[in-house]
Amino acid sequence: MAAPGLSGKRILLSGAGSGIGRAAARLFQARGAELLLVGRRLDALRETLPSAVCVALDHADEDAVSAFAQTCPPLDGLFLAAGELCTGSVEASPGAVFDAMIAANLRGPWLLAHHLGPLLKPGASVVLVGSNIGLRAIPDSAAYSVAKAGVHMLAKVLALEWAPRRIRCNAIAPGPVHTPMVEARLAASADSAGDLARLAGVNPLGRLGTEAEVAALAAHLLSDESAWTTGTVIPLDGGADAVY
Repeated sequence: MAAPGLSGKRILLSGAGSGIGRAAARLFQARGAELLLVGRRLDALRETLPSAVCVALDHADEDAVSAFAQTCPPLDGLFLAAGELCTGSVEASPGAVFDAMIAANLRGPWLLAHHLGPLLKPGASVVLVGSNIGLRAIPDSAAYSVAKAGVHMLAKVLALEWAPRRIRCNAIAPGPVHTPMVEARLAASADSAGDLARLAGVNPLGRLGTEAEVAALAAHLLSDESAWTTGTVIPLDGGADAVY
């Protein structure tokens, strides 16, 4: 029997082909949700959940998102986890990197909200994945941080705009989580062990988060258990936001 919380809810997930999105998709299904997975790699989506409806979609392509919206059924929730990370300072990052980070991390959620918003049922819930470095600046992640800060404001704006329809919107701001994106960053480092230790040491709990921990918070925010929670940006970072 499915655990209570998301039973009977139709939820669309972006970024479900790996990392936090994949963990969330599997948890939501275990809690009774009917899932619609979108992402650029259809094979990865099917690997996540072979039984789910999977659609190849670049969320930063407005024509593609608009066309998809014409066939998308009514929705009880959105979990928008797709994103990419490029490192670099403002001076060291060319405009193309900035544009890519905005497209992958901010334009995509904006377009999905714009085109799928009319399909959200009254009482629906939307969760965006931001980042704790969209709350506080750190070196060498300028374009990504700026894009994620925009995601946080997008959640607040949508909470205000959708409140008359009783639709909620919140953002989660994870700290370093052990995902394939973090693994790729470590693999490219000249001191991967040292970088891992530094990432784990930036919060009072002294470790990286897990994909499952982010997924569990998302499941709560998508459920009716959080019916009075909207317009929030929730740090999920082992306490780093409390001390820095």
